[in-house]
Amino acid sequence: RFPTTTCLLRQEGGRWSMKRRPLQVEGYQQNLGEGVALTMVKIPAGSFLMGSPEDEPVRLEREGPQHEVTLGSFFMAQTPITQAQWRAVAGWQKLERDLKLDPSTFKGANRPVEQVSWFDAREFCRRLSQRTGQRYGLPSEAQWEYACRAGSTTPFHCGATLTTELANYYGNDVYGNGPKGTYHEQTIDVASFPANGWGLHDMHGNVWEWCQDHSHESYNFAPGDDQPWLIPAATAHEPRLLRGGSWLALPGFRRPAYRSPGSY
Repeated sequence: RFPTTTCLLRQEGGRWSMKRRPLQVEGYQQNLGEGVALTMVKIPAGSFLMGSPEDEPVRLEREGPQHEVTLGSFFMAQTPITQAQWRAVAGWQKLERDLKLDPSTFKGANRPVEQVSWFDAREFCRRLSQRTGQRYGLPSEAQWEYACRAGSTTPFHCGATLTTELANYYGNDVYGNGPKGTYHEQTIDVASFPANGWGLHDMHGNVWEWCQDHSHESYNFAPGDDQPWLIPAATAHEPRLLRGGSWLALPGFRRPAYRSPGSY
């Protein structure tokens, strides 16, 4: 088990305050060599309403209709993949494609890796699987949103709005009646903010995160389980899904329900 801290936002007298509490999460650490490890957190099985309600501010049509999804338990990395973790795996034996050792614009061993394509992310996971004998892969869109929400039903896992004390995003803008804050203008070290209720960090902002699914314009005919929603006979360049937002995105685009088609 691993100790961390989670946080909820509360509005008191017109001002937002944070309530922190300690958290113990179940998981394991995968050794990547050279003093680098990947912490994996166990996400419990359960069901949730995927997507956003029609009255959620800044909601887009592609976030609906809401539908119930049932998932089994799975593991997810506690933070976005860091540059140190990426460099370790990028140095392993090639399976399908070469990986740059240092693709990121903003440098730092504990900053999230960026400038990584969906194919690069898949190669990273396949190398992990081949080397360790464990099964690694990109999460399905349903797994990602379920893990991000961590049992919450609010626009953000921390509550009705977001602050720059809890995430790295374009802090000059606000969501709802939330406050303005700091705009870092770049990525920052992972886990600089409290985790969500299941021990995952940086699910809102910092970097976009790839999912396994193809992009769809709505949830019409979406599956009700945790499997990736793929287009049969799709071409290799059919857009995939990005989730979570980045350091330069508006707070409304950091919600768990927000979906963005990604280009390779």
